[in-house]
Amino acid sequence: MGRKKKKGTQPSEPDPEISSSSSTAAIKKIKKQTTSMAESSSSSSSNNYGSWSPITHMAQDHLFSILLLLPIDSILSLSMTCKRLKSITYSDTLWESICRRDWGPTSVDAIKSSSAAAGTDSRHHHLQLPWMELYRQVYQLDSVSCHRLSEPDCDESFPGPRASHSFNFVSGCLVLFGGGCEGGRHLDDTWVAYIGNDFKKSLNWQKINSGVPSGRFGHSCVVVDDFIVLFGGINDHGIRQNDTWVGQVALNETFGVTLSWRLLDVGSTTPPPRGAHAGCCIDNKRMLIHGGIGLSGLRVGDTWVLDLSENFLFGTWQEVVTQPSPTARSGHTLTYIGKNQTILFGGRGLGYEVLNDVWLFDSTGGHLRWLQLLFELQNIPGGLSLPRVGHSATLILGGRLLIYGGEDSNRRRKDDFWLLDISSIPSVEIQPITAKRKGLVGNMWKRLKSRGYQPNCRSFHRACADQSGCYLYVYGGMVDGLLHPAEGSGLRFDGELFLVELALQL
Repeated sequence: MGRKKKKGTQPSEPDPEISSSSSTAAIKKIKKQTTSMAESSSSSSSNNYGSWSPITHMAQDHLFSILLLLPIDSILSLSMTCKRLKSITYSDTLWESICRRDWGPTSVDAIKSSSAAAGTDSRHHHLQLPWMELYRQVYQLDSVSCHRLSEPDCDESFPGPRASHSFNFVSGCLVLFGGGCEGGRHLDDTWVAYIGNDFKKSLNWQKINSGVPSGRFGHSCVVVDDFIVLFGGINDHGIRQNDTWVGQVALNETFGVTLSWRLLDVGSTTPPPRGAHAGCCIDNKRMLIHGGIGLSGLRVGDTWVLDLSENFLFGTWQEVVTQPSPTARSGHTLTYIGKNQTILFGGRGLGYEVLNDVWLFDSTGGHLRWLQLLFELQNIPGGLSLPRVGHSATLILGGRLLIYGGEDSNRRRKDDFWLLDISSIPSVEIQPITAKRKGLVGNMWKRLKSRGYQPNCRSFHRACADQSGCYLYVYGGMVDGLLHPAEGSGLRFDGELFLVELALQL
């Protein structure tokens, strides 16, 4: 069975000579040139270069091909040379192609489908903007808007409260599995809800009664093509697992959404048992895991990669031993951002300290290595609140990470949103990567405002983005609250589902 192109928000792989790192720096130029377009029309009409330059007589499709090889700064500079280039460089057709180049075709197609489905829905007005304006808004994003999608009660048709579960978007569906709940018990249920490309105020959940995998929490579950791959976790008795499972979602007109699980044959070499580790899909075809809590409750710092066969019937685990590498930890995140790069952030270390370090896992050309990105918290506005464990870090539209929630070293849960954008770092060819200058670090980290519904502070929740990368679904976690009306405050497992929407507005 041939492998389909992976769905999700992962950007396409552009020419290695083309860097999207200039996108953020060029956004102000986009805004300035857009507003001054009328004023500059007379001066550009008197530009004599346009009358003889060979490029002005080139076929438009050839010009498009050339422009798409250039970074944003160069495209905007060319727009000032003559009327024809100005018209082309400001066209929706070119900017849709630029968005496809920088964001990937899956995200752009999902945005177009969502916009068409939305019709006159005012929530989706930003999806109908010209592509150049949408591009500018994405890289100037300063806020998100939250919407509550559920009000869980005793209804059996809705997943129950939980934390340290898995929550993925695959084949147009949300898939939730396992987790821990009240009394230290694990859950072994699987739930699916179909979304497609449409915004939904409420979801119809369907419980899958398969009996496998066995109940657990603190496992990792990643999307690979139209499959989900699950590894490890911890059961009720504190036993760590190291089994690998594959799940496949199918849409059936008669039976609705179905999901089947099967144990993956990985041979005799497997990572040691663990839970509370981090995992993600890398290079659209492999699973990467790091760290976690191993046997005897000790945190580990090893790195493993799972290579999958074309038919997803077999897999091969291989340990990646390289120096330097991230220290042992649990409750951290791994997020693939495209271009063979994966970001590790935060977690809890060997001494129970809560971390704020950022590492880059580079898999370019099959040469696997870790690079640390160094920065100073005092150079980041509000940066002292960055250290956290049990947070979520999700790839969103534009190739940045949206980090949400978690808890600090005193177990104080958080409700803040942060953008992490490593494209502002000039080079990843040296070790370590240093970003100490205040301006550089300020471009890398940005705290976002949150509007609309205000969810409870939480940790060990799970989040996933839809195909467009414009919407983030968040479920469950640990929150502060009353265990019972007659008791004092304590930890509570949450069963809330809410939507985080990128605030892309004029």
